[in-house]
Amino acid sequence: MRLLPPWLTFDLGQPMRVLSFAPHNGGYRTARRILWRQVRNADLTPELDVPDWLRGELRRIGAEDAVCFLTSRKIAAHVVRQATVDDVRATAIVTAGLGNAERIGTRQPRTWKEWGTINVALRLSQPLSDIALVEAITLVAEARTLAVLDARIDLPGGHATGTGTDCIAVAAPPGTRPFAGKHTAVGHALGRAAHDATAAAIHDWLRESAAW
Repeated sequence: MRLLPPWLTFDLGQPMRVLSFAPHNGGYRTARRILWRQVRNADLTPELDVPDWLRGELRRIGAEDAVCFLTSRKIAAHVVRQATVDDVRATAIVTAGLGNAERIGTRQPRTWKEWGTINVALRLSQPLSDIALVEAITLVAEARTLAVLDARIDLPGGHATGTGTDCIAVAAPPGTRPFAGKHTAVGHALGRAAHDATAAAIHDWLRESAAW
């Protein structure tokens, strides 16, 4: 991992199969790096072509092949957590801001000045099939949601379950293993790492927000 603002780089150690809905290189990709690009809220104007702008920024640093998140959270506030279960190691890196918190199935009125997002990148040591990566990303989403619910952020419809711009990327060596559920070492390890990193990142954001 390398922090060089406005970039945070998660070096996966080798080319891996990555499944994400990141704004750059989302979907299934083979990549060695997952990046964060920090932005200011004022940078995200309605006129900005964000995908094109982000491609240009990545081109300037020779990283067009990477999967890349965007965040207005300061990237120095990232949190890293690891979990090992049996022979499976999971590493999660999370940045979290909840200025645009939402509860699933509802939508709050927005001025579009309150930005935030939870970005979760998770690397697994266990080779997985593309089908198992789908299961893995759903478990990361579940772990993230649990961490947000535990924070008890009140909204008119109940407690927040995330933000309107959350993003997840899961990386693993390519393989044939067809599942990664909660009864497996893979699901156990990734769930713990993703939850613990997200919970810590939210805790840090709440502490800072209270001081504003």
